[in-house]
Amino acid sequence: MSVVVLKVGGASTGGVADAVAALRATGYSVCVVHGAGPQISDEMARRGIEVEFVDGRRVTTAKGLEVVRESLAAVNAAVCAAIGTDAVALAGDDVGLEAEQIPELGLVGRSLPSAPAAVVAALADGLVPVLSPLARGPLNVNADEAASALAVGIGAARIHFLTDVPGVYHDGELVHTISAGRAASLVDDGTFEGGIVPKLLAAAHAAQSGLVAEIGSTAVVA
Repeated sequence: MSVVVLKVGGASTGGVADAVAALRATGYSVCVVHGAGPQISDEMARRGIEVEFVDGRRVTTAKGLEVVRESLAAVNAAVCAAIGTDAVALAGDDVGLEAEQIPELGLVGRSLPSAPAAVVAALADGLVPVLSPLARGPLNVNADEAASALAVGIGAARIHFLTDVPGVYHDGELVHTISAGRAASLVDDGTFEGGIVPKLLAAAHAAQSGLVAEIGSTAVVA
């Protein structure tokens, strides 16, 4: 069984059904990990909870975690509805996603490779597990990082980050291939900022662990 982990952002769920269908048509078993970043930020702002990020991770209090859980549940339901009856809704903290806490950020974790039994079983049954990125604790984890750690943990062959842009841009040009080392260097020197940073680092980690890693049409290679 050749598995691909498909990471879908909260802002880019529109194409998930087509992406899953296309991957399954080529023989892959598919596991979806989704975020809910825009929804979480909007709802936190609506409730008067400060929105703060440090290195791509959301500072998360107990009240903030309630918003994270509710927003992830809503996106998970929408993604499952789009995929159809083969989708299996899974909450990461329920099935055993692993992370180590980063105390200075609150209820936040750094994802660790894991192979939750519910994910493995769904894939073995020919279904599509759809996982929300909360880890045991519960801890809020970056969805890109969670997808990469899960892909490594379950022995996936490939990870693909579905985005609302064609791929990674550098100096205004679409990058077709970038090495993991080059990606890390450009993050370190501040060339890349914002939401692309955790995607690049997550893809780089996956590539260095032996997976095929893609952000849109950009290949991230070891």
